[in-house]
Amino acid sequence: MSPRASDAPQRVIDAAAQMLARVGLNATSIREVTKLAEAPLGSTYHHFPGGKQELLAKATTLAGDKVEALLLELLRDGAVPGLERFLAMWRERLLRSQFRAGCPVLAAAVEDPVEAVASQPRAAAAEVFARWQGHLAQAFISDGHAPEQAAALASLVIASVEGAVAMSRALQDIAPFDQVAAQLLKAARVG
Repeated sequence: MSPRASDAPQRVIDAAAQMLARVGLNATSIREVTKLAEAPLGSTYHHFPGGKQELLAKATTLAGDKVEALLLELLRDGAVPGLERFLAMWRERLLRSQFRAGCPVLAAAVEDPVEAVASQPRAAAAEVFARWQGHLAQAFISDGHAPEQAAALASLVIASVEGAVAMSRALQDIAPFDQVAAQLLKAARVG
């Protein structure tokens, strides 16, 4: 049975997020995204009249929303247990993908579009990172960290996880991720 046409826009956004995570912003093409999504190319342009920039901004937001929902769920039991489970999830993702899958939000944040236009995906990534930072900071405050320290620690977590994922992908080795994870958990404990 073929996928319904009515869910084609969502399939295209999901496929774009997958491609961002694997190949980055500039290597993600609408043609390849629609192929992965099994969606008609013409209808993709109909649903995303802003083209690639609009589509990748939506994919960045979608990926960010999924991680945000997961993060909120994990942080319910406290910052340190939540962070432990979040790090374990990323570790598993790296290993399962054989170091091919990164973070689509990071990809949107660090690459300039080839076209000389303002980056809608980068703006979406900035919003996503700010939301993640806010949730983490609040969890650290609830665990006893001072607000200023909690905000700095939340930024440290996001930057360190993103960097550790990139290093592990480049080196094809989980060791950098494990080293960073251990230091983050040590820093997150109040005491």
